[in-house]
Formats: sequence, C-alpha cells, structure tokens
Amino acid sequence: MLRHTTLPNNRTLASLFRTSAALSALPFALSLHSLSLKLCLAGDPFAGSALLSFYFKCRMPHHAHKVFDEIPDRDSVCYSAMIVGLAQNSRSVDALLVFADMRHCGFASTEHSISGGLRAASELAALEQCRMIHGHAVVAGFYSNVVVGCALVDGYGKAGVIENARQVFEDNLAWMNLVGWNAMMAGYAQQGDHKSTSELFDSMKCRGLVPDEYSFLAMLTALYNAGMFLQVDQWLTRMKVDYGLQPTLVHYTCLVGAMARAGQLEQAERVALTMPYEPDAAVWRALLSACAFHGEADKAWSVARRVLELEPHDDSAYVIVANVLSAAGRWDDVAELRKMLRDRRVKKQGGRSWIEVQGKVHVFAAGDWKHERSVEIYGKLEEMMGEIEKLGYVPVWDELLHNVEEEKRKEALWHHSEKLAVAFGVLCGSAPAGKPLRIVKNLRICKDCHEAFKYMTRILEREIIVRDVNRYHRFFNGNCTCRDIW
Repeated sequence: MLRHTTLPNNRTLASLFRTSAALSALPFALSLHSLSLKLCLAGDPFAGSALLSFYFKCRMPHHAHKVFDEIPDRDSVCYSAMIVGLAQNSRSVDALLVFADMRHCGFASTEHSISGGLRAASELAALEQCRMIHGHAVVAGFYSNVVVGCALVDGYGKAGVIENARQVFEDNLAWMNLVGWNAMMAGYAQQGDHKSTSELFDSMKCRGLVPDEYSFLAMLTALYNAGMFLQVDQWLTRMKVDYGLQPTLVHYTCLVGAMARAGQLEQAERVALTMPYEPDAAVWRALLSACAFHGEADKAWSVARRVLELEPHDDSAYVIVANVLSAAGRWDDVAELRKMLRDRRVKKQGGRSWIEVQGKVHVFAAGDWKHERSVEIYGKLEEMMGEIEKLGYVPVWDELLHNVEEEKRKEALWHHSEKLAVAFGVLCGSAPAGKPLRIVKNLRICKDCHEAFKYMTRILEREIIVRDVNRYHRFFNGNCTCRDIW
C-alpha cells in the first residue's frame, strides 16, 4: 500500500495496531504510530483506541495514557479501551478514575467499560465501588450481559462478599459461561470453602460444561486453603487422567505447597525437581514457607538459597529463613544471612494496605504520615495496641530487626500499613457497627499483624477481613479462619 499512491486510513491503522498487539510486534507498531502522527490520524478515536490497546498489551501504560490525552474527540470506545487496559495493568485506582471521568463527561457505558471498572474494583476488593458499578449496570441495561455478569461474580468474590457473588451468579445462571462458573468457584476457593467449590464443580458438569485448567486451579486452591493437603494430589491426578488436561506450573505449585504443608517436605522437593517445568521462585517460596511452618531449619536454609538464586532481592525469603534459623539458635547462619542482605543491598519491599470508606479508597504505607488524619490515626492505633497488650498480646519480632533497639523495633511493628488501615477504619466508621472491617494488602500479612488482629477483634467486638497476596483472613473473636497457615 505504501509503495503505491493509496494512503492508509484510520481503519487500516486500527487493523494493523490490533495485529501488532496479537504478534507483540513492538518495532513495527512504533513505526506505525509515527506514520499515524504524520498522517494526523493518531488523534482519531478509532485508530487511537486500537493504539491504546496495543500499548496496554505491551505493558506500557504510560505510553497509552499519553495517546489517550492526545485524542481530542474521545468516544465510548476510547474510554472503554483505557479502563480495560488500566485494569489489566494493575492500575486499578486510575481505571476507576477514568470510569468516573467517562460518566462525568456524559459518555454511555459499554459492556467493556463496565467489566473493566468491575475488574479494577475487584483487584482493590473495593466493595462499595463494586456495588455502585453494579447499580449502574442495572440502570444501563447490562445486568443480564454475560461479560458484565461474570465480572460482577468475580468482583464480589474477590471482595469476599460471597453471598452477593452467588446472587448475581444465580440471576444469570441461564446464560452463565465457563468463565462465570470459574469465577464463582474461585470466590469460594479464596475462602477455603472446598465443599461449595466441589458442589459447583459437579453442577457445572451436569450442565454440560467441561472443566478447564482454571476450574481445577480453583478446586486445588480451595483444598489448600481448607488445609486438606492430601486431596490436592488426587485432584491433580483426576485432572490429567479423567480430563486429559496438562497441569501448568501454577497447578504444580499448589501440589508442592500442599505436600510440604502436610509435612512431606522431601516428597514435595522431589515433585518440584521432577515436574515437567523448571521450578520458579514461587514454587520454592511455597516449599520455604512450609519448612518455616514445620521449623525445619536445614531444609529452609537449603530452599531459601534456591529462591535467592532466582530472585536475589526477594526480601521475604530473607525474613522467613532468618526467623527459622534464629528459632533454632543458628546464629552463625543468621549472621551470614545478614551479611548477604547487606552485600546485595536488599531493601524490604514496601507494604501497602488500603481500605474503602464511602466509596473512596484510602492507601497506607508502613510508617505513613501522608494522610490528612494521620495524627488521629496514630493516636487511635496507639490506643488499640495498648489495649491488646493488656489482653496478653506479645510482639512477634522479625529476626532481621534483631540489631535495632527494642523501642524502634516496637514502633516499626506497630506502624505496619495494615494496622494503620484498621485504625483509620475504626476511627472513621468505615462500616456500620457490627459489620466487618475490610483491608487489602499487597504483600503477605506478617506474623505480628496476624497476631495483633486476633486480639483487636476482641476489643472491637467485630470481624476484621484481610485479603493479602495469598488468601483471605477472617479474624473474629481471637481466631483466624486460616488456622495460622498462609
């Protein structure tokens, strides 16, 4: 076309951008973007939407945002591409802001903009945002849309409100596809409700739907979170033999973690070394966590070395193995670990927690004083920590803080992001009296916060729900549903 006299138009460019995204052809797409600027077509909504989607597919959200800002006459398709792309790139807060801007500017929603907004809300476990978008979907006539229905099930499931997810699922059952069934099972799996997950699995088959790898992942996750470790191997065998599905690395990670949690550390390591995939850091981390749980210092140190070979700056591996070694009195190894930490200049990944209050998401970092009500938040937190100490709470120290003086160690533990989020939730009444406080954390919840929250539920007389990177923790009356396994 370029060698002849015919110049490409906006539809030509849109088709080529979509093709480039499918092939991950970055150099060609960059040249095409340059050509679109020369032809004054980059600001066209049709071509611009396809270019947006391309940059998001290539994990280049900043470039996509620039393209979006340079489209003068945006339409619903542009906004949909932006919302979906931001949600897919874990820019959930930005996705919700763009969704709000779209509605403010009077553009009609599409099934994609609604499902993208729901995906963003689900990643934040932002229940009120999910409910608001749900209401909008009903008004806009998309409640019975299968894409929106599946996104609602996923959104409520990830927010931990499984009853709402089930209600949407039942309302749309007649046209619910495999994606929706898997989302419903995943919601139960996060809670460790293996019975409901298994019932859904059987019901799905009765309706003529064939389980896929995500169906089995939900089942394995449910069993693992329920502590039914020995059944994980049976379901993995069933996946291969009865359904002819090849387990992926994430399925084997579940198996390794389950066997190790059941105390079969040697067998778990054998599976990791003989499975048809090269074990990644996640596999070894699952084994390391189980070694720490069982107090196996030698095995933990050995497995930690494997983790650190693959991810030398994984601060969580250093913390886990340091605590195991110190508990076993192996101070020489702890000293070696500290030296390794210094030599590699490993910095602890910043923990962030967020809580939703009246539809607005508030984000906290450890030791964060950026919030406008920080003085009140720290005052409330100090008050609560003082009360739980009277009930018998004892701080759970990380061994890597061993050389820090006790007062500073205590302060560091007290000011973790999830504790600040809880204090803010109590302070401003994030939920009606008697309703749970809902916290989301970007990392694994630490042992000290886990212990502190057990006591906090007693003084607050209310449930605290924490969704960390591994699973849901429901604290109530001094206990957690995870039974200290996470």
